[in-house]
Amino acid sequence: MDITPLEQISEDEWRLPAVGKMRAPVIFYADRALLEGMDDKVRTQASNVATLPGIVKASYVMPDGHWGYGFPIGGVAAFDADEGGVVSAGGVGFDISCGVRCLRTGLQAGDVEPVKEQLVDALFQHIPAGLGSTGGIHLDDAEMTEMLLGGARWAIDRGWGSPGDLERIEEHGSMRGAEPKHVSAKARSRQRDEMGTLGSGNHYLEVQRVAEVFAPDVASELSIAEDDVVVSIHCGSRGLGHQIGTEYLREMAIAAADHGIDLPDRELACAPLRSEVGRRYLGAMRAGINCALANRQIITHLTREVFSDVLPKAELPLLYDVSHNTCKEEEHVVDGVRRRLFIHRKGATRAFGPGHPELPEQLRGIGQPVLIGGSMGTESWVLAGTAEGMALSFGSACHGAGRRMSRHRAKKQWRGSKLIKNLAHRGILVRSVSMRGVAEEAPGAYKDVRAVVDSADRAGLARKVARLEPMLCIKG
Repeated sequence: MDITPLEQISEDEWRLPAVGKMRAPVIFYADRALLEGMDDKVRTQASNVATLPGIVKASYVMPDGHWGYGFPIGGVAAFDADEGGVVSAGGVGFDISCGVRCLRTGLQAGDVEPVKEQLVDALFQHIPAGLGSTGGIHLDDAEMTEMLLGGARWAIDRGWGSPGDLERIEEHGSMRGAEPKHVSAKARSRQRDEMGTLGSGNHYLEVQRVAEVFAPDVASELSIAEDDVVVSIHCGSRGLGHQIGTEYLREMAIAAADHGIDLPDRELACAPLRSEVGRRYLGAMRAGINCALANRQIITHLTREVFSDVLPKAELPLLYDVSHNTCKEEEHVVDGVRRRLFIHRKGATRAFGPGHPELPEQLRGIGQPVLIGGSMGTESWVLAGTAEGMALSFGSACHGAGRRMSRHRAKKQWRGSKLIKNLAHRGILVRSVSMRGVAEEAPGAYKDVRAVVDSADRAGLARKVARLEPMLCIKG
């Protein structure tokens, strides 16, 4: 293990100089406690990322960083195709475009309290959740192709939402450059009946109360205030994304030597951006992004149906939808030069600052909303991107609390039924198809999300806007 000491740049920034085969340093954004709480593999994996061809500036680790597959979760890395840069399926992750969508309701907590039981039961009955869960939508091959090309726009065209939703979704709801022909028949078959489903693991739908506002100017622009009720949806591309990741990781690992890439870890499998396999993966991965955007759009429609039945006066406009497992081609200024780069964000959220042309016009003055998911029973957050963060981390921030304990250990330590009972005593109603899944996702299995958010705020990656507390939770 490398024992090169870290250089402390500030309270929340640390630098590991490039040594050995590293082509760039590693930058950690975290306070001392969070940094010391990261397992040793985070440093090893981030250093391995820094050895890859074409990396620009640094390999970055966000405050919620923890061990992942190849890349650390909470990892950010940019690559330049003109300098032999690579794309890595491990740098995106298996759940392509997993992300968080937040809806406003126009309600306050007092409106929801009298109907909490009715609302949580209706949401649980109407929105499929759990491992291998399927919904009422079946896609034939032609419709599957249309979905992979159109994303949320495809879903809206079929009645699951309104065109106004698209303005508040990354890429306006449809990822350019998707190539469904590079998505295998097996990946398609896994997704055929899974549209409009939450899945399992850390995915959820939560009804939340705005507990505290930190930036009234930004909150006002987002039309949220203390005691307002919002709905957060956290899920991704389900079986299709996982299958794309599995297949291309295997192919990239086999092909690496042919491209002259010496992998320090097989899980770091990658391919040159301009190689045949690299181009195919980008096309398939972008199709996976569209799958996730369509999936969250359909779940939004199902959620609106439930609210219209239980709380008819509610309206659920989209606050924002942001992904945290992607590789996107973006324009960034590096040492005064504007460059087209491929930004890997694995368990990291895009956080563009004020004025960025890709933001909706109504949000350009405040920066991009950054949605930070908490764990069941803990708080979530709304942040906003900063101009400073554009230079610090290619406009990237944390995505959640980050695990501090494996699912295996959590399952041994907690019982799902007892957790649900304890949360109910706190006024948080949980519904899940799996008590084992609840135990694996116990709040105690995660780091302190407030410490993570505070560190991101101090470092300048994103600005704190509002803290959200859970009222109801649907878990896979």
